[in-house]
Amino acid sequence: MAQQTVKVGIIGAGGNTRSKHIPGLQAIEDVEIIGVCNRSQESSQRVADEFGIPKTYDNWQDAIGDPDTNAIVIGTWPYMHCRATVAALRADKHVMCEARMAMNAKEAHIMRMVSRQKTHLIAQIVPSPMTLRVDNTIKRLIAEDYIGDVLAIEARAGGAFLDSESPLQWRQDFDLSGLNIMSMGIWYEALMRWVGEATRIMAIGKTFVKMRPDADGVMRSVRIPEHIDVVGDLACGAQLHIQVSTVAGLAGAPEVYLFGSNGTLRFSGNKLYGGQEGDAELTEMDIPDAEAGGWRVEEEFVNAIRGNEVITHTDFDTGVKYMEFTEAVTRSMQSGTAITLPLQI
Repeated sequence: MAQQTVKVGIIGAGGNTRSKHIPGLQAIEDVEIIGVCNRSQESSQRVADEFGIPKTYDNWQDAIGDPDTNAIVIGTWPYMHCRATVAALRADKHVMCEARMAMNAKEAHIMRMVSRQKTHLIAQIVPSPMTLRVDNTIKRLIAEDYIGDVLAIEARAGGAFLDSESPLQWRQDFDLSGLNIMSMGIWYEALMRWVGEATRIMAIGKTFVKMRPDADGVMRSVRIPEHIDVVGDLACGAQLHIQVSTVAGLAGAPEVYLFGSNGTLRFSGNKLYGGQEGDAELTEMDIPDAEAGGWRVEEEFVNAIRGNEVITHTDFDTGVKYMEFTEAVTRSMQSGTAITLPLQI
C-alpha cells in the first residue's frame, strides 16, 4: 500500500486540529484534506477558507459518507468520539481520534471492539504530548537500572488559582467530557509509557464552583472536579500519586518524580533531571538526539495507513487502559473505596 493517497475528512476543527492536525497532514506528500465539518456551517467555511479545503459538510455523517474520503480525523470533544469513530470504521475508513478517547470506559471498549473487527484499518488516538521528548530516555534509564527498583511515582499538574468567574468550558461540562477530569487521563497515559498500568486506585476530588454559566448564559451544575488526588498500586510494584488541580496557585510547572531504590528522576518543563544515591542534588540530564521524541502524530497515522509503521502513539489498547483508569477514579470518588483494574465492563 506504499504511497497510497490519503484523502481525509475532518470532523471537528478545534484548536488542536487547526494548529496541529490540518497543517501536519497538508505537509505530507499525497495527503489531501477533502472536506471539513465543524459545529456550524459558518465555522466550517472559515476553516475551509483558511486552509484551502475544497468542501464543507452540513453534518458529521456526510464527512464519513463522502466517497472521496478514505480517512477521518475526529477533532471534536469526547462526547462525539465513540459514535464518529464507530461510524467511520464501519464505513471502512481509517480513524485518527482526538484525546481523550471517549466519555467512559464502556465507549472505549466499543471503539476497540469495532477496530478489532476492522483489522485492515488504522485506528489511532491522539497521544498525550507533554513527555514525548523524554520518553525514550526515561525508559532506557529505567531499563539500565539507573534508579534501581521503581518504588514511587509522584505526578502533579496545575499551577493556577481558582477562577470562579469564568463560564463553563468543555472540560468542565459532563455532557461534553464525560468522566474525563482535567488533564488527569493524559498524564496517566504518559506515565504508562514508563512504568506500566495501575492495578488498584483510590481517589478523592472536589468541585469548588458548583455552578457556571454556559455559552447561552444558563447556569449549569459543574460535576467534574477542580482538584483531585489519586493514589494507587502499579503492576510494576510501585506506588502512584497523581494530583491534578485548577486551584494550586503558584505551584509551578507540572512535574513528575520517579523515586527508585538508588536514584531519582524528575521531569519538569520538558526537561529531565536525575541523581543517584550519594549525589548532592538532581542535575539536568542529556537527551540524546537519537532518543529525543516529538510530535509526529499525523506522520505516524499516514505511514501506518501506507503500511510503513505501526501505531505506537496511541493505539486503542492504550486508550482503553487510560479510560478504565479514568472511570475507576470516578467510581472510587463516588464509593469511597479502592477500585481494582482492569475494570469489569
